[in-house]
Amino acid sequence: MRRLKIILCGQRSFGAAALDMLAATPHEVAAVYAPEGDKLHRRAALAGYAVNPGGRLASTGMPSADLLVAAHAHDYVSRPARDRLTLGAIGYHPSLLPLHRGRDAAVWAVRMGDRVTGGTVFWLGDTVDGGDILTQDWCLIRPGETASALWRDRLFPMGIRLLREALAEIASGTLTRIPQDHSLATWEPSLTGAPRLHRPELQMIGTLPEGYAVRREMCK
Repeated sequence: MRRLKIILCGQRSFGAAALDMLAATPHEVAAVYAPEGDKLHRRAALAGYAVNPGGRLASTGMPSADLLVAAHAHDYVSRPARDRLTLGAIGYHPSLLPLHRGRDAAVWAVRMGDRVTGGTVFWLGDTVDGGDILTQDWCLIRPGETASALWRDRLFPMGIRLLREALAEIASGTLTRIPQDHSLATWEPSLTGAPRLHRPELQMIGTLPEGYAVRREMCK
């Protein structure tokens, strides 16, 4: 089992929960990127981690690390930044990708009357929410359930669990990559008028370190 050196990029309660999850593993948190004043920023600073303002993640200035974990991050992780990571970058999206790409996935799943949704841990790439899938899980949307309740009660804890399981798999030496079927992808706009992803750099993972293998499967 390899001890990974990890950069965490995120915000809000989910980012803070991801930091707590990482703190309970043998892995090292090399740096945290979060908006100043945000819950994750405050939690990381109090715990003594190296904290950087959100929107500043770029290939220049970032510490060396094996993996980046995006947890409710609205920063685009550029290819130059990903190329500096030994293994790459993963993130959690609260939908069954390739469905409901975009920021308000849970809201759109409820609005569109979906009966089933879920969460996906995927490899960050050049296409937003379009990278290969590492792991997924699903849940039913209950009649009358609100998007906030769906996120709070099931998609949030599902995401932390899936990230923990993904890290354990990566640390064991397996990099699962299941290509998304882009012909089935849907993209819904933000409902909050939030600005576009911050893109400090607009080039994927190079040679893998010794002892690692990529497992590729096709979506069923």
